[in-house]
Amino acid sequence: MGKALDDYVLDLAQNRRGYALNRMCGSLKHAENRTRFTTDEAAYCDEYGLSPEQKKAVLERDWIAMSDLGASIFYTFKLATLDQKSMQYLGGVFTGMTAEQFAAKLRSRGRKRG
Repeated sequence: MGKALDDYVLDLAQNRRGYALNRMCGSLKHAENRTRFTTDEAAYCDEYGLSPEQKKAVLERDWIAMSDLGASIFYTFKLATLDQKSMQYLGGVFTGMTAEQFAAKLRSRGRKRG
């Protein structure tokens, strides 16, 4: 995966690599799929053909590994919300901050001081 300014770039190669993972995470928009996933996460991952590395990342909620393995944050966030995690929480994971620190950093951007 290419990186630009410490951001993940979801290029065509990464998109292909993460296709199954993104499909699986995207499927969680449906309540019945969320129920099936929470009943047996490993089996649900297998249904979507995740690679062993992708499956491990999902089961361990290794958000950075998921991105490294081709996941789009827009799809990964569907899994995070299932765990009641906020976008600020994920932002903190990717920046080494707590969710509160990340939210404060976002709020402070662009404000003129004194």
